[in-house]
Amino acid sequence: MTQVDFYVLRQAGEQARRVFACKLAEKAYRLENTVHIEAASEAEAAELDTLLWTFRDGSFVPHEVLGAKDPESPVTIGYPGASGPVRDLLINLGSDIPASAVSFPRVAELVSSDDDSKQQSRARFANYRDQGHEIKTHKL
Repeated sequence: MTQVDFYVLRQAGEQARRVFACKLAEKAYRLENTVHIEAASEAEAAELDTLLWTFRDGSFVPHEVLGAKDPESPVTIGYPGASGPVRDLLINLGSDIPASAVSFPRVAELVSSDDDSKQQSRARFANYRDQGHEIKTHKL
């Protein structure tokens, strides 16, 4: 079964989730893990592409947005319709659980403090629980 970690952020809004996704991807990369970030849309994937270079001074996270060729970078960014290969970690920024989530050994679900994000995460939590996945919650 997949290990699912819910990271509950103190900050509100999608930008807080995106910045934390970058920090988590950087940490996983430094630990020599491969990462796939599932964005909610193609536009959000483009925003993450830029943010991964700028979220922190001196940050370096080799990555690429999925395209026509097979990815070579340890970190990939996809979106519905352009899902990537199975990696060590899936960071989900979408409102739904990606169909491929059960293929990953670990999934990170990021929850901001706004009510909409909390409500969507509760539905995902229940879905993972009902499927029998190991779930951990981390309040940051």
